[in-house]
Amino acid sequence: MASRSIAKPDRIHPRAAARVVLIVLAFAATLPLHGLWRMFRRRSPWPRHFTKVSRKISGVKVLIVGEHRKCDVLFVSNHVSWIDILLLAGETGSAFVAKADMAPWPVLGWMATLNNSVYVARDQRLDVGAQAVAIKAALETSQPLTLFPEGTTADGRALLPFRSSLLAAVAPPPEGIAIQPVAIDYGLEAPEIAWTEEESVGVNALRLMGRRKPIEVTLHFMEPVDISLLGDRKAITAHARDAIAARLGLE
Repeated sequence: MASRSIAKPDRIHPRAAARVVLIVLAFAATLPLHGLWRMFRRRSPWPRHFTKVSRKISGVKVLIVGEHRKCDVLFVSNHVSWIDILLLAGETGSAFVAKADMAPWPVLGWMATLNNSVYVARDQRLDVGAQAVAIKAALETSQPLTLFPEGTTADGRALLPFRSSLLAAVAPPPEGIAIQPVAIDYGLEAPEIAWTEEESVGVNALRLMGRRKPIEVTLHFMEPVDISLLGDRKAITAHARDAIAARLGLE
């Protein structure tokens, strides 16, 4: 039998197909409302509503530990699955610092764009300065911003190194911005939930949405810290990684 990381489904499970249809209908219902809010230059709540509904449709049950800051905040989180986006966007209304190749994703990529996410080409070192400027500009709005400093999804068994270069925009930080570490904990099922590079996002999404058993996850919001108290970007990176590793019991 092929491993789950490289196997391609020869058919879509009816449960997954039904969930995909419901998510598309939710998207179709919220998109015009989002456009109406944007027409009047108001911050739209509809991307947050869409992601919150989508995670319920996908069979995700969330337990929240701690409180998240509402604005002037950079959430720094571990990254296991595409579900992480639904979790954090649905709970906080956050935009994301995302890989440039996410932009053309069906539905999720489009909604991420509508939700003011910042796309970065992480393999193009010459663009680091411009990317830092874009991230800093996003932080200076009232909308929270989330960064996954591992740079990709991990396998659920360990934390990858955090890339301090991705935090260049907050060293020195915009005035009043806090950093808040967030630990996403799928428990013992994290390796099963994880989206690895050997598995396309579509295959992973259909596999998880075909599950009968709910996906149970805990979001740990740790104490926010004024970035200016932490020093340079390496100190900021170390603080966030140490806090997340300690909460998850990982190295």
